Amino acid sequence: MRIGQEKRTLPGRRSQAYSILSLIAISGELPANQIPRLSGGQRYKEEVIKTLRSKGLIQTYYKDKLRGHRLTVNGKQALSEENPDRFKSFLTGNTDTNQLKYAVTRRLRLHSIAETTVTMRNAGISVFVDEKPDVFFPTKDDEVFTFTITTPAFYSSREIKELGEDAVKIRGSRTVGVLLTNADAFIVYNTGVSMMKWENKSEWRVNGLMTDVLCRKRFPRQYRIENIRLLMFGGDMEQAYQLMTSKGGSKNGYFTLDKSYNSFIYLTSDHYGEVILKLLCDTVKTNELNRVLSENLSGYDERSLVENDAIDENGEPVLFAYDCDMPRIIRFNDMLQVHKRSGTIICFDFQAGALRRFCCENVRFQTIDFNKFERGFFP
Repeated sequence: MRIGQEKRTLPGRRSQAYSILSLIAISGELPANQIPRLSGGQRYKEEVIKTLRSKGLIQTYYKDKLRGHRLTVNGKQALSEENPDRFKSFLTGNTDTNQLKYAVTRRLRLHSIAETTVTMRNAGISVFVDEKPDVFFPTKDDEVFTFTITTPAFYSSREIKELGEDAVKIRGSRTVGVLLTNADAFIVYNTGVSMMKWENKSEWRVNGLMTDVLCRKRFPRQYRIENIRLLMFGGDMEQAYQLMTSKGGSKNGYFTLDKSYNSFIYLTSDHYGEVILKLLCDTVKTNELNRVLSENLSGYDERSLVENDAIDENGEPVLFAYDCDMPRIIRFNDMLQVHKRSGTIICFDFQAGALRRFCCENVRFQTIDFNKFERGFFP
């Protein structure tokens, strides 16, 4: 079959089938276990996958207990010709998404980025190159962007490599990309369901590069150093407990939460995480939630020895931990113990179990009903 004929078999751009093809294209390999997270009925999506396979646009690859969907040669050519602005840079040349590897470590890396991309897209964040500003490309040192980031956009680690020589500085980093919002820039990681390999020096270099590129060179009017934050995705809240208590393993080769990170948010790669991610990208809704939580509380006390967002009627500190900012929770817990004080953590109900296990007996918990929150803030 000629490519021109194959191209005509592409589904419409607004269809679920085209959406799946698009995610496979920018991911290189889309894990089969991410299909249920996409919109639509499960049986319908299974039929979509079968149809795409029967048309010769995708193939399913299974090895080392990893199942993923990849584009065929015909699928790559058809998408590149039909929508080059979106796909050509991903499906041509010696790129990770075009020249696919078969080693389990490389596939796990692709799966990790793909899972994060699904989470971002489900949260309404732009992930396709034709839907967001071009940020990561070589520029002159004195060149400052005239535009600002007004809507949330996710840039994968592959897109960050477009910086050229500067990107060599972060080779070996475990970051899967960067999320830019109107208020903050998040360096993003995904630990999945197990502890990830980690080297603090490599990740410090990422932090330094993003601070230089985003705060000093490209968006000095929009981002400051305090706007650079870290964001970790994981399988469940148990993983948050593991991250906060990790000592790095016997050879110090795994994740440890270094105290140099002022903000390191943890979200689950599921519907809970998607909704909280929407909240973090919306300063109006975040401020409204903080206002609601502050009712019957006194305002932030900057003189307190214990980190806080408010003070309760007994003069004790209160921490809003619904974003599961791990360093803040650790500092709050530690300082309560040091100063022999009590305090309250406010978090979502699904987060409370893991955080209770981590925190000392000085910490009380007040929970937010997640379902009620979602209905009220994201109806």
